[in-house]
Amino acid sequence: MVSLCLNSLPLPPSSCPQKLTETSSSFSNGSIGTALKPIVVNGNPPTFVSAPGRRIVAVGDLHGDLDQARYALEMAGVLSSDGQDLWTGEDAVLVQLGDVLDRGDDEIAILSLLRSLDIQAKAKGGAVFQVNGNHETMNVEGDFRYVESGAFDECADFLEYLNDYEYDWNEAFARWCGVSRIWKDERKMSRNHWGPWNLVERQKGVIARSVLFRPGGPLACELARHAVALKVNDWIFCHGGLLPHHVAYGIEKMNKEVSQWMRGLIEEDTNRNMPFIATKGYDSVVWNRLYSRDISDLADYQINQINAILQETLQALGAKAMVVGHTPQFSGANCEYNCSIWRIDVGMSSGVLNSRPEVLEIRDDKARVIRSKRNRFSELQMVDYI
Repeated sequence: MVSLCLNSLPLPPSSCPQKLTETSSSFSNGSIGTALKPIVVNGNPPTFVSAPGRRIVAVGDLHGDLDQARYALEMAGVLSSDGQDLWTGEDAVLVQLGDVLDRGDDEIAILSLLRSLDIQAKAKGGAVFQVNGNHETMNVEGDFRYVESGAFDECADFLEYLNDYEYDWNEAFARWCGVSRIWKDERKMSRNHWGPWNLVERQKGVIARSVLFRPGGPLACELARHAVALKVNDWIFCHGGLLPHHVAYGIEKMNKEVSQWMRGLIEEDTNRNMPFIATKGYDSVVWNRLYSRDISDLADYQINQINAILQETLQALGAKAMVVGHTPQFSGANCEYNCSIWRIDVGMSSGVLNSRPEVLEIRDDKARVIRSKRNRFSELQMVDYI
């Protein structure tokens, strides 16, 4: 049964502080003889990352499809294929571009998997970063329009799991991915598994989701650990796209404001209930689709205008290129504007296009797409762009 008592929940440690402070942290491979410098992270949540000599892999929108997420991570060379969910990326850096939530049943399991991989990666001198997308911010707002019935079930199961768990949040959350399938199978066998007409059980799932994702809730605080815009070396990662006025406002400032809102730390009497510039409106960071438009549909003057905006943004950030998700690319992951923008949302979730997963790999400041030739990814194809 779903309990609404938050006092018994092992809340994330990040939900405890009442004020965010700037942070700088570093971690490196503990092995003797490594020549790589440690990864240095600045900002809370992480905003600027120096990862000298690291291989960077970026994965687009996952939308609650755990199987496709695993396939993509295996293709990227950061997840074991034996079902043990082990980090195999050594000192690599993985960036997931948001929209883990909605349109699929296993959203929390994917978030749990990414957290587990981050813990393992740091022990090897690597790291896992996530950026929040529009579907993360929508759920913290309480907008559940795109939530599947199975995802409401997962919320009810996860809340009960937390109430029963005797250990701290970090361990409980990281372990959920490994046990979620058991809970899911047990629910399906249960006589109480709610169907489309079982309104009582459905209501439990909706209430559980509200408890978990409302500002200050356990999963909202987990999302608050992540940025909406992240710079790793000379590459910018965000869900929709950064514009010049975002940079002028300050991406570290935006990240902090979104994080504070998700943690429930914005004062109730403030005029701003949420950070509009990052999360609301067609030109916000998580909703912007300017750079993802099909260039064949644009006139030359429009192409020139968009390219000018993009170059102004990159120059202001001292960046080489930007990587975005958000808009499914029917032709697969690709780049435009002299490869200053990479669009890597391929709609891999079964709730979107159910397309074959593709990931972006960056080595020595050069990018290429890794895609599968076959459904089970026994054979991989590398496509070089720059």
